Amino acid sequence: MRTRVCISVDTEFSIAGAFGRADRQPVGDPMVWCEVDGRSQGLGFLLEQFGKHDIPATFFVETVHRCHFRDDPMAPIARLIVAQGHEVQLHTHPCWAVFRHEDWRERVRQQPDQDDFVGRAEADTVALLRQGQAAFADWGVPAPTVFRAGNLQHDDALYAALARCGIPASSCIGLAVFDSHDPGYRLYSGTHWRHGVLELPVLTFQDWAVGGRQHLKTLTVAGSSFAEMRLVLERAHAVQLPLVVLLTHPFEYVQRRGDGMGTARVDALHQDRLARLCTFLDGARDRFLPVGMGDAAAALRAVPDERNVLLQGSAWLGMRRLVEGAVNDRYGHWALARRQVSA
Repeated sequence: MRTRVCISVDTEFSIAGAFGRADRQPVGDPMVWCEVDGRSQGLGFLLEQFGKHDIPATFFVETVHRCHFRDDPMAPIARLIVAQGHEVQLHTHPCWAVFRHEDWRERVRQQPDQDDFVGRAEADTVALLRQGQAAFADWGVPAPTVFRAGNLQHDDALYAALARCGIPASSCIGLAVFDSHDPGYRLYSGTHWRHGVLELPVLTFQDWAVGGRQHLKTLTVAGSSFAEMRLVLERAHAVQLPLVVLLTHPFEYVQRRGDGMGTARVDALHQDRLARLCTFLDGARDRFLPVGMGDAAAALRAVPDERNVLLQGSAWLGMRRLVEGAVNDRYGHWALARRQVSA
């Protein structure tokens, strides 16, 4: 059996500090394109790599930003992604909804946790989901069949709302990013039914353990070296896991100063990881099947695998990744400072 591999890309704009400072404004499509010297190093780079290796990806596209960006700059992005043969699925950050109100700054001051799904009333979540479904219809792209919550926040009410809205699958769990501490949602891997919705968690693995203490990592391109991604994929296949979900964002392929893209440079480390991952998957199709999440969910509904396997990574690879990341960040900070001075 081949293990399905879903590369998922959360595609979103940025509040860019506007909630905290009156002189800041949200940043729209520059956060997706991530242009450096006239070339897209975010979405453009991703589409180039996926096209080069014939890998279908899933772009979880945020929609509630329409409350602020009235010219709807995400619409052409969503259409382009679909035209290139990839899935567009629904992503929601509730914080954007506050822009519906003229007194939004006061509301943010009184209630800073505008982006929370946990504890949100089911009816409010239903309204957000239906707003997203309406946006997809306006854009002329296929209706969403998989949902991902902002910040991977989730609770039981979220899944009940998804069921009410007829969205059959979700990918809202990544335990090292957000842990609800609800035992029923402590999901590392596999496929799991909740309220009639099939949850496909972003895979979480253990990268080290000391005594009785374990450290968990959710499988992301920015947070995992290529060696770790390959090791986890091989171990998933060895135990016949039906699915591995990875997470990334377009803006992770550049380094930048400030909240926007005014000063940015290519993040060569992250781009190399994504390129090597795509090359690996392209050359290992005897064991791995790159696939969109909607297609994976449709195929796995009839034969769900509710095993909740915690895969083991490598402490040595984790230590090496930490050193690589520290060097990359320090060099990037220096290079960005030079770029800003010379601009």
